[in-house]
Amino acid sequence: MDDLRHILVVDDDRRLRELLHRYLSDNGFLVTSARDATEARNLQKGMAFDLIVLDVMMPGESGLELARSLREMRNNVPILMLTAMGEPSDRIGGLEAGADDYLPKPFEPRELLLRIRTILRRATTGMPQTEPAPEIRLGPLRFDRERAILVDRDGGVVRVTTAEASLLDVLSEAPGEVLSRESLGDRCAIDGGDRAVDVQVARLRRKIETDPKNPRYLQTVRGRGYVLRPD
Repeated sequence: MDDLRHILVVDDDRRLRELLHRYLSDNGFLVTSARDATEARNLQKGMAFDLIVLDVMMPGESGLELARSLREMRNNVPILMLTAMGEPSDRIGGLEAGADDYLPKPFEPRELLLRIRTILRRATTGMPQTEPAPEIRLGPLRFDRERAILVDRDGGVVRVTTAEASLLDVLSEAPGEVLSRESLGDRCAIDGGDRAVDVQVARLRRKIETDPKNPRYLQTVRGRGYVLRPD
């Protein structure tokens, strides 16, 4: 499906535009780039895009202003906003302007890919842009899906890698539903096939399970894959 999706990358940083163009193209997307809001507007007159990756801080019209303008024109193309500003108020401002998600710079390319795929999947299936369950409970732990962090009962953050957070996020979208290793590898951008997925699951279990060899929450379904059963 990804090879049919057309992404518009809007960023005044030429090097980042080129890096994103190459990375997203290598992962099966058709990519067009724009250096500012004016060029992005002109491109949209002649092309249809499935998603816009939009920088906030640009000379002239900002990403926030462009997003707000698109929504006022009832253009509902999904927007993933990139910014060097990571304060909660900045994120809220981006979402209020009409962005579907918000990723602070610097970011891990695989996390960008995960978020793009998640947004596109929601748009395809008609899922609401606001998640009905922003967090899941795993005994004394809770996973904050919005911030992609695992928190203990005292409020301390339990360190998880990007791949581990991606696994938790994808599995928690459909608790109780079995997901194959192939599906998890693709949706979580885990390279290396089934074995690599198994390794990441084992590492995640060591952080969320009291007894990783006899898991309560992240269970194996023989011959089918993995299922998350939160509290």
